[in-house]
Amino acid sequence: MSSPSDLQARLDEASAAYEEFASRGLKLDITRGKPSPEQLDLSAELLTAVSGDDVYTPSGVDTRNYGGIEGIIELREIFAPLLKVPTAQLLAGGNASLTFMAQALTFALLHGTAVDDRPWGRGPHKLLCPVPGYDRHFTLAESLGFELLSTPMDEQGPNVAEAQRLAEDPAVKGMWLVPMYSNPTGITITAERARELAAMPAASADFTLLWDNAYALHHLREDHPDNLDILSLCAEAGHPERAWIFASTSKVTHAGAGVSFFGAGPATVDWMISNLGKIAIGPDKINQLRHQRFFSDAAGVEAHMRKHAEIIAPKFDAVLRALEDGLGHDGLARWTRPEGGYFITLTTMEGIADRVVKLAAEAGVKLTPAGATHPYGLDPSNTVIRIAPTMPSLDEVELAAQGLVACVRLASFEKLMAG
Repeated sequence: MSSPSDLQARLDEASAAYEEFASRGLKLDITRGKPSPEQLDLSAELLTAVSGDDVYTPSGVDTRNYGGIEGIIELREIFAPLLKVPTAQLLAGGNASLTFMAQALTFALLHGTAVDDRPWGRGPHKLLCPVPGYDRHFTLAESLGFELLSTPMDEQGPNVAEAQRLAEDPAVKGMWLVPMYSNPTGITITAERARELAAMPAASADFTLLWDNAYALHHLREDHPDNLDILSLCAEAGHPERAWIFASTSKVTHAGAGVSFFGAGPATVDWMISNLGKIAIGPDKINQLRHQRFFSDAAGVEAHMRKHAEIIAPKFDAVLRALEDGLGHDGLARWTRPEGGYFITLTTMEGIADRVVKLAAEAGVKLTPAGATHPYGLDPSNTVIRIAPTMPSLDEVELAAQGLVACVRLASFEKLMAG
């Protein structure tokens, strides 16, 4: 252990480095996982893919008119193999998968599910939330009245023993999951862990895996894991309706004008269509036709995503280099090294994540609030910080990472000096 004089010297050095960075007057933002303008430019041809009277799908559907609550079949055929969902069990909707999530959960609260028609909202209703996890999941569920139960994660996925223990309560209706490149850790659930979740006993007959494949296509490297066929795993385990799959092209094409997807077991798809048909007459089929023409086939989607990787992989590498160079020799923090997705998770010494975020804000680097990765915004150890390097330019990411390192070093030596 360093002597008090050594610690004071290192604190002085860290304070000077921080002050130097803060004096630059920068305004940098690595808070949310948005695509950069260069990524959005990759899909510019979408804007001219449909024009004039050229508005018919290959099967002859006039996309200008009402109907087609399932979405156009040609687009569903493109994404079905990518998402490991049979075409007949995949719906295509509007631009936000979050809307599909809200609709599905609301229908369950009001009407029950395809497995059990007793409305979830008639009694206590709870959801398991793997942590660190996705803040939008937590916010949505909390807004609908669910009690959120934190469930620990390891490098293979959620802790199944703890999830099973919590699911002995019949009020526990499901579990949030980001199976591929989890937000924010980048963890990909293993096939064995997914199989355990598919077969896991639960007191609620309609216990549901809310399987958000938000990053299923977002690989940073050529070698990458394959998307899991969770529907088959659930069917093999005797729970064919357990998984509700969500995905979208929000980080594939234009974030504000993409297409969302919902996949599930056959009975749940019928349930979803029946409920959707009461609140909508059909999605934006013109936009779906744009996407179908732009991609042509599944291989077109994969080729497009390789272009995304060429833009964002260097930004991830820049952050990881800065963390290794600035923190790797002192053991002041640890971080994930994701192979895909949109985030890096930084874990600080206990009790200082909020201090790091505050220091960064004062130095011109906006970070996601400490605690956002946990239900109710409360990280009990106050250690987790989510880093989102995709939207800024590479130069800005490099600067933001340098600033973040300076903040972590200052907050860490402050804590060590305080004993």
